[in-house]
Amino acid sequence: MMNLTIISEWLSHYIAAEVAFYAELIVIAVIYLSVFALLGLFLVWLERRVAGFFQLRLGPNRVGPMGLFQTLADALKLVSKELTGTSKADKFLYKLAPYFVIITALMAIAVLPFSGELQAFDVNIGLFFISSVSSISVIGIFLAGWASNNKYSLIGGMRTGIQMISYELSVGMVVVTMATLAGTLQLSELVALQKDGWFIFTGHVPAFIAFAIFIIAGTAESNRTPFDLVEAESELGAGYHTEYSGMNFAYYFLAEFVNMFIISAVAVVIFFGGWLSPFGITDNIPYVGVFWFLFKTMAVVFLMMWFRWTFPRLRIDQLLTLEWKYLIPINMVNIVLMALLVWLGLTF
Repeated sequence: MMNLTIISEWLSHYIAAEVAFYAELIVIAVIYLSVFALLGLFLVWLERRVAGFFQLRLGPNRVGPMGLFQTLADALKLVSKELTGTSKADKFLYKLAPYFVIITALMAIAVLPFSGELQAFDVNIGLFFISSVSSISVIGIFLAGWASNNKYSLIGGMRTGIQMISYELSVGMVVVTMATLAGTLQLSELVALQKDGWFIFTGHVPAFIAFAIFIIAGTAESNRTPFDLVEAESELGAGYHTEYSGMNFAYYFLAEFVNMFIISAVAVVIFFGGWLSPFGITDNIPYVGVFWFLFKTMAVVFLMMWFRWTFPRLRIDQLLTLEWKYLIPINMVNIVLMALLVWLGLTF
């Protein structure tokens, strides 16, 4: 449970202990839902500002200071739009598909340790849990492509099965590599083990290789350029969500950005010390870790956005060649190399 004992203590003063437990769950759920929504809106705004920076233009700057309320205006527009779909679509699966994507993102973000005091669930298989839950989102995308009864949506859904399942192998191998170094899958324990040095440094060359592969595979997992063949606007209109409108479309759009945040947050936890400060002088101050965690995560998010506005989209054969001919063999060698370093005691 969340280490914010203030919530349960405050509730216990007003209601019975049994009821307070369930009330605490509801409060935590509302907090995370609010963070989820605000995070998505902020990342959309940040993406537009970063795009403007790389393309030497201003980006959103009309609605609110520095265009901060532009994404809020877009959200209100999507809420007010009619929910449409094709007449021959599978109605049940068509409406169900977006919830696979949004719920899996919520489940993954629940185990992220924002600081030593702020984590909803600290399970001992945290890394495995995130990898497992994240892989379920492919079902939502595949269902959207098939249930829409649209050939472009179907092609986008089929590409999802090829792309996301392929690159999940690389993400899983990176998890194995870093678990070999750390000896644990628990996210809070991974951060605690980095008090004397971040794994990106103490893990030597294998850790650098693992980080590079994780960012590449994570970008592909989130269907972002240059791996956005699932959507491919110039080829498929919008791919798997071509036939979606209003909030159903917003769920997919929001989940993409939140998944990017989750991938970046996991990278921060297993490579860059999580909520620990670079200098170690503020680690004992409550909730200061939240700042460092978000600062590092946003730095990795910026790196992934940099990819989008730098590299052209790959062809499907190039995408699969990168994974099966390069990343997987490199990953296999890297796991063995990390195991040898740990066995010989050559890590810092």
